[in-house]
Order: sequence, then structure tokens, then C-alpha cells
Amino acid sequence: MAAWMKVQSSGGRQLLSVVYLVAAVVIILPATSSRWRPQCLWREDRGVATHLHLFMHDVLTGPDATAVDVVNGTGRAFDVAGGLRFGQVVVMDDVLTEGPSRSSPRVGRTQGFYVFSDMNVPALLFCMNVVLTAGPYAGSTVTILGRDHITQPLRELSVVGGTGAFRMATGYVLWRTASWQFRADAVLELDVFVHTRPEYLQSPPPPPHHRPPPPTVVVT
Repeated sequence: MAAWMKVQSSGGRQLLSVVYLVAAVVIILPATSSRWRPQCLWREDRGVATHLHLFMHDVLTGPDATAVDVVNGTGRAFDVAGGLRFGQVVVMDDVLTEGPSRSSPRVGRTQGFYVFSDMNVPALLFCMNVVLTAGPYAGSTVTILGRDHITQPLRELSVVGGTGAFRMATGYVLWRTASWQFRADAVLELDVFVHTRPEYLQSPPPPPHHRPPPPTVVVT
């Protein structure tokens, strides 16, 4: 169940305590609930913090592949990445689900690309949009950019923008590999923490329509 909390600004410690408490509750909730609902961590005058828990299915093989190589790397091969090389570019349109199984209810897609951009280790530059299609934020997007060192258990990427309910969003993503088949498919677990401000959701008024004044008619 979504937790809508109003926290009074009576000190940083109280706010952090509430955030950590709610985060802990989120962690122990089952990932495959009957209805996917993002968690609102706190809401006050300075903005809203929202937690999105998602699983991303990066399918590189088979007729239903959602990630496609568009540039073959010509640099050093990374053994741990199954022969992928520096300079490799992959474009993706991956499915997002509630739980780690691909048969879990779908909540959106991730659309973008990633590049093997480190010459020494298998680290990727990720640039993608999280397009939500279910839940209270259906139709909104979150834009994510950052570095993904695929051999590390936990990675952190940045939220650099969004649309709809997440217009001009900031935040971060905690990124984990839930499962991975060598040189094949991967399931990634995303904990997206998004911060927005209420004033950013207000659409500016349209500019006034300026018309030239009518010509002056001089009667002689």
C-alpha cells in the first residue's frame, strides 16, 4: 500500500529516520503484489520523494530480443562480459515488471542505449527513459543517466529529468543484477528514488497572441 507521509521540518535527523524506516518497510514487502504501487517516502513544501521498485528484462537472444547490438566494439574484449568489447553499443526497449519473473505484471518499458565506455573494465554508459504504463504514474517518464560497472553488486546512477508527474525530476537509482546468463539475457533490479517539486508540475500559461495593429485609414 502506498504510504503518503507528511513530515514536519523539525530537524534533519527526524526526516532521515522516517525515510530509513519507510525504506526498510519497502524492502521487506513482496515484489509480486497484486497491484503495483510506487511508495511516496515523504511529502512536504520542499517537494515529494517517490520510490519506484522495478525489474528490467534485458533480452539479447531469441526472436523476442529487446536489446540489439548496433555497433560492434573494436577495442579490448572483456572476458567477464562474454567477449563484448570496448566501444560496443546496444539499443534497448526492455520490459519492466513488478517482480523478477518476466511473467510478472508489466508496469512499463526502458528505452535507450548503453555503451561499453571504459577501456579497462566492463563498465557501461547508460542513457534511458523509464516509460511507466501502469499504476498511478502511468504516462509519466523518468530519465536515467550514469555508469554501470556490471561486475559490482550495487551500482548507482542518476535521475536527470522526467515528464508528467516527474517533470524536472532529480534523484538516483540503486541498480543490481538479479540474474544474468553469460552472453545472453539479464534481469536488473532497479530502486529509483525520484524527487520532484510541486511548482514544476504547473504548466506555464501560453504566450499571448500578438497581432499587428490594423492599418490607419486617412480620409481626405
